[in-house]
Amino acid sequence: MNERKILIAIPDVTPDEMMHIMHVIKGLKEEDLDQFLFLYKGKRKSTQEIMIMTLIGFLGVAGIQRFMVKQTGMGIIFLLTLGFCYIGTIVDLVNHKKLANDHNQQMAVESIQLMNMYKT
Repeated sequence: MNERKILIAIPDVTPDEMMHIMHVIKGLKEEDLDQFLFLYKGKRKSTQEIMIMTLIGFLGVAGIQRFMVKQTGMGIIFLLTLGFCYIGTIVDLVNHKKLANDHNQQMAVESIQLMNMYKT
């Protein structure tokens, strides 16, 4: 039941992301799951968003994808060095799915922590 609800709420969820979400939400009540999904959907980034922002790096605005995944320091370095002379931008383009997955896993944990904080 939870898997179906997640797939409806987040249609582009990846298998790795789904496994992580299922681990994070284990034991949540139905109304808590709704709250979690609401918070998580607002924080997660799709792989397509990360890929598009990485491609924009080739137009001279390198590092936007790093700012999106809350890696501000790397974003500034990419911006100042033109994505390490485009090499870092190419690496991020190849690894855009991993960037998105790592960010989304962190946001799932952050969302559940935020929920627990407001419960008490």
